[in-house]
Amino acid sequence: MVRLTFNVTGSKERLDKYIAANSDLSRSMVQKLAKEGRITLNGKTAKAGDLVAEGDVVVLEKPEPKAVELKAEEIDLEVIYEDPHLLVINKPRGMVVHPSKGHSSGTLVNALLGYCTDLSGIGGEIRPGIVHRLDKETSGLLLIAKDDKTHQMLSQALQTHEIKRIYVAVVKGRMTALEGTINAPIGRNPKNRTKMAVVEGGRRAVTHFKVLRLFEKNSFVRLELETGRTHQIRVHMAFAGHPIVGDEVYNPDCIAGGSPLMLHAAVLKFVHPITGESMQFAASLPEEFRAELRRLY
Repeated sequence: MVRLTFNVTGSKERLDKYIAANSDLSRSMVQKLAKEGRITLNGKTAKAGDLVAEGDVVVLEKPEPKAVELKAEEIDLEVIYEDPHLLVINKPRGMVVHPSKGHSSGTLVNALLGYCTDLSGIGGEIRPGIVHRLDKETSGLLLIAKDDKTHQMLSQALQTHEIKRIYVAVVKGRMTALEGTINAPIGRNPKNRTKMAVVEGGRRAVTHFKVLRLFEKNSFVRLELETGRTHQIRVHMAFAGHPIVGDEVYNPDCIAGGSPLMLHAAVLKFVHPITGESMQFAASLPEEFRAELRRLY
């Protein structure tokens, strides 16, 4: 049995919504576990619709994940750091992180299974070791857990914003605000369920930005995630009127097959969950990103 503990922060919210927003579990899965009596709130069996608030402690138990049946593949990985507990990987643009419909092989998970056999199982059958994710077309740093204790502690650190994830991007237009914060909730786009959008009642989403350089028609921007919603940076920048160059989903001016998605996970900062050491890693820009920047200069 895998046990996850949530020390609740923020205003009142439904238990199932809170857990789904602060873990890799879907809301339907949380509701299923609640019906099975596997979730407690402050020591008492909880229901999915119970309200949680600042100071509450939620404990969730879920069955051990099924053995991973995915095929291990010999795929080159750029390993930035490795120890007995975790890995830091520099993911190339175009690589899918975990298997999904249409992507059963060639993913980062397939590559990880070919690279090492000791991966955390908390992520589930198709996400062994995966603590957080990057979109297929986003390059950069990813944190991978090798054991369940490390995975659980890193997931808790993500929930409490102790892991710093800093990106760089080229966005459309010259930004007038050179520094600031976008605080706008994100949920499924009601008009297109395959996309995300800023919507009333969505999950809390916060992105901090700082303009590094202004070009004639574009801006080079540093972006730091406070939360980690699906497509958060891409949605927030489009919402701000400055969609990311090369974003075929959220940039209406993007030409298919044109510029690559100009978004790169450049810096990762965290405290090692086992040793207590402060860790910081940086991944240099991919050549295609640098080439696009040279074109703009």
